[in-house]
Amino acid sequence: MKLNDSHSYGAADIDAVYSLITSEEFRTEAAEDSGGTDVDITVEESDGGHIVTIVRTQPADMPDFVKKLTGDTVKVKQTEQWAAADADGNRTADVKVSIIGQPAEMVGTAVLSADGGGTAFSLDGDVKVSIPFIGKKVEPEVAKAIKASLKHEVELGTSRL
Repeated sequence: MKLNDSHSYGAADIDAVYSLITSEEFRTEAAEDSGGTDVDITVEESDGGHIVTIVRTQPADMPDFVKKLTGDTVKVKQTEQWAAADADGNRTADVKVSIIGQPAEMVGTAVLSADGGGTAFSLDGDVKVSIPFIGKKVEPEVAKAIKASLKHEVELGTSRL
């Protein structure tokens, strides 16, 4: 299932947003603020960019038919491999979000780009749940949870900038 989502960081420039989202402190705060526990964040420099890895336990904010498969919580691993800025200062990342122990993941691309004096954030990806017969019914729920998490993080980030 295709996932497309976009948000604005308001008047903050790309460098300020990038600095924030590659901060262990901010990403820990965002994960915990959204109900995450057992949060483990690592940020490593890589070829002019950063690799951000977030592992956390989250409440399974899903319909009951999904919770029967996952339980009340899920352990999520999110990896973002941010490239160096391009000639215009934009940043791109390969993103993977996996539910550990479950056949569910999202693979995609995130982009930070200039947007009329501010910064836009977009995420384009594919959500895949490999469970026979019900996987296609679960994919929209996983996409919804990813979008809600992203919206929360952008709102928190905008308030910090």
